[in-house]
Amino acid sequence: MISPKTRSNLTDVIPPAFYGLHWDVIEGDHTYYKLDGGRGSGKSTFAASEIIIGMMEDAQRGEHTNAAVFRRHAINLYESVYEQLVWAIEALQVSHLWKMTRNPMRIQYKPTGQVILFRGADKVKKVKSIKVSKGYIKYLWFEELDEFEGPEKIRSIQQSVVRGGRKFVVFYSYNPPKSQRNWVNDPVQWNRPDTVSHHSTYLDMPPEWVGEQFIVDAEYLKATKPEAYEHEYLGKVTGTGAEVFTNLTARKITNAEIAEFRTVRHGLDEGYASDPLAYIDVAYDRKHRRVYLFGEVYGAGISNRKAFEKIRELNPNNETVYADSAAARFIGEMRQHGMRIVAVKKGADSVEYGIKFLQDMEEIIIDPDRCPNAWREFYGYELDFDADGNLIPEFPDRNNHTIDAVRYALEHECRKWREEKKKPVRKYNFPSEKPKPGIFGGVTEDFFKGGWD
Repeated sequence: MISPKTRSNLTDVIPPAFYGLHWDVIEGDHTYYKLDGGRGSGKSTFAASEIIIGMMEDAQRGEHTNAAVFRRHAINLYESVYEQLVWAIEALQVSHLWKMTRNPMRIQYKPTGQVILFRGADKVKKVKSIKVSKGYIKYLWFEELDEFEGPEKIRSIQQSVVRGGRKFVVFYSYNPPKSQRNWVNDPVQWNRPDTVSHHSTYLDMPPEWVGEQFIVDAEYLKATKPEAYEHEYLGKVTGTGAEVFTNLTARKITNAEIAEFRTVRHGLDEGYASDPLAYIDVAYDRKHRRVYLFGEVYGAGISNRKAFEKIRELNPNNETVYADSAAARFIGEMRQHGMRIVAVKKGADSVEYGIKFLQDMEEIIIDPDRCPNAWREFYGYELDFDADGNLIPEFPDRNNHTIDAVRYALEHECRKWREEKKKPVRKYNFPSEKPKPGIFGGVTEDFFKGGWD
């Protein structure tokens, strides 16, 4: 059991920046704890310490809880999470209560038999077969979360492990990747009410915890390569420069808002073989240069009749739908089903100016609940790099089905925007050259005679 002496050592393992979060875990206020930050920020120290403390506290209350710790690759388990947990045990001065074995890799609490198991996500079968003989797995820790392929992999693991218990605590720890479009940097992934986010840096840690040389190295990088310093030591998402849409907002679009939209369009991108069909409801606010995406039908292998039926649910008045003119057969079949559909005539550079039109918007607002695939594609759309690491100045033709559907829906607005961009802008060299009186709506010739203040 945890002795008074052990309790006094908590400040030796929990960094001051995490005190509030520690009490959040103790009180059971949240289930999921997103811990991101730069190098030396204490996030892994905190996760390891909370698992050890939590299991011992649970045992004191008569609860038999266990833990499972994951890395993307099993080969990285021993020198990272295993050693971090051993460090926490020793720092708490409770080594005599724990048994550590490397083969098989596990840590066991001697008084009760509670265990900490370790798994790599590169061996899916081992993850799915993870079981404990007594109690349940309460604590999960995903270290270096950004190395996992995506949220689907994390959900699959959690669905296999999180079951049968009263309360769960799940830690996600990682250094944010540079790319704004990496899945762990997607704000939609972290909007659950039972999730709390915590960001920390080495500046939040007591200097003696990170060491003098660590600080020296950090300050040198700050002076010589400030952007690299911000990413590596401050854990900032600095971006790669490849992001196509930097004007995205993910938020709920209410029915009341939808009822007030004045310019509503509907776009449809034909699915082909494994490529998904994508239908989008779009609203365009010309005055404020905003685009709203508030309804979608999306999926591969959907028959044209089924697609029409799903679309009619979102578009009950059968308002005009705009589609690619190259899909003549598809358009013909949808008309036979009763859809009012118009073929959009595209020019050679329609993709480029369509995307640039969307980039020029003040804001593209996407409801991620109504349009999850649109959010995923818009948020994840990036330029490619060549072999030398230089950006390729062409928009890639992949994972862009909803983007195409939006372009078709707003093709008329795109063309108007394009024509306006082409209009020459006359420049005046004031005050030597002056426009005709009244050209600025009432500015007279006398104004120009007066010169400029």
